[in-house]
Amino acid sequence: QVQLVESGGGLVQAGGSLRLSCAASGRTSSTNARGWFRQAPGKEREFVAAILWNSGNTAYADSVKGRVTISRDNAENTVYLQMNSLKPEDTAVYYCAAALTNSYRFTLSGSYPYWGQGTQVTVSS
Repeated sequence: QVQLVESGGGLVQAGGSLRLSCAASGRTSSTNARGWFRQAPGKEREFVAAILWNSGNTAYADSVKGRVTISRDNAENTVYLQMNSLKPEDTAVYYCAAALTNSYRFTLSGSYPYWGQGTQVTVSS
């Protein structure tokens, strides 16, 4: 099992920035990808960004491309999501996920068996 704990969410004004963190523990060696997904009220969960641990390959949703950066700290087994120029439509619960997958599937939520509890991000206009 892999345990994931997100932090860093909060309330920010439009145009502001937040950095989310996702600390992993447990059998992390059984995974090679980390993803960030989000779910707004009344909407389905959607992909935000993902990274393959060993290669560092990344992917971003079109809606956040250019405003969001995913990165990893190998020593701390932590993944970060730096979000800049935030918009009210970025308001959602943000979830971190972990999986053993490949570059063809690491943007798909169904590829991820391990999920954190989520952290709320609220962007006011």
